Amino acid sequence: MAKPKLKCGVVGVGSLGQHHARIYASLPGAELAGIFETSDARAAEICAKFNCKRFTSMEELGAACDAVSVVVPTDKHAQVALPLLAQGCHLLIEKPLCASLEEAEQVLAAARQHGCLVQVGHIEHFNPVMSYLEKHTGRPQYITTERLAPYQTRGTEVGVVLDLMIHDIGIVLALVKSPIRKIDSVGINVLSKTEDIANARIEFENGCVANLSASRMSLKKNREIRVFQDNAYLSLDFMNQKGHLVKKSDIIAYGLKLKVGLAKAGEDKVPVHEIPIEKGEPLAIELAHFIESVRAATQPKVGGALGKSALEVAITVTEQIRTNQQKG
Repeated sequence: MAKPKLKCGVVGVGSLGQHHARIYASLPGAELAGIFETSDARAAEICAKFNCKRFTSMEELGAACDAVSVVVPTDKHAQVALPLLAQGCHLLIEKPLCASLEEAEQVLAAARQHGCLVQVGHIEHFNPVMSYLEKHTGRPQYITTERLAPYQTRGTEVGVVLDLMIHDIGIVLALVKSPIRKIDSVGINVLSKTEDIANARIEFENGCVANLSASRMSLKKNREIRVFQDNAYLSLDFMNQKGHLVKKSDIIAYGLKLKVGLAKAGEDKVPVHEIPIEKGEPLAIELAHFIESVRAATQPKVGGALGKSALEVAITVTEQIRTNQQKG
């Protein structure tokens, strides 16, 4: 007998929330019960497009739904999440989990109290690129990340660290799996009240160093990571879902071929492998995982603990930036 579909809702159907609604409306195990949206025009547009109900209050939405996506500005996350958790709704909260650690702790405590799952929308963890990294990254010794985006007013209620860099913080924490020893950060406010460009150097207890750069003042979009370890170098592009790999074993094999005279004329001394990545829509993979986690009552891949850890690092970075700016 087929399980009944999970009744899902979305709070906030702006540029990102509309895609949550679209995917819930198409997922086999889900039913888009409805949305809560303050804009009349936007609500009418989304309800017409996906044949769903506009709830007049979050309480009404919470009563009708098993699972809800919270896709509102970061500073409103706790305000929206806490009453929904009290109604027993499982939540996918877009990253970052909250605007402060105090609010994050309140949300996670409420989730425990009411027996609800909280998944944090660190979408890159569901990018096929991340799946490849998780399988092929052993003991990274040096990692660089670059995340660039053009300036837009959406998201500027927080700085670029909480807006963009937090993606890469979560990725690095998941790959390195070691306590942090030291963080050094720099950032500059350009058009916003908070930093628009930032760099953080993170040293881990196991010796790995990660250098993270983020900017929302770029003319182009870019989301890349490079991982250096004792047996390989990986360079991957999250946006275009592609990359390449250089393996130490291939270089050793080439050296042996050269030694015995079997290397072909003009053969590259550093064999570079294009990485075969099966492309997919990360948000669809993420929401399908959320639905399955709720159905199976299992902790999601990006649960509250990782969401809170990434937030803690991001806040440390932003506080260092603020302190350095005040000194200047």
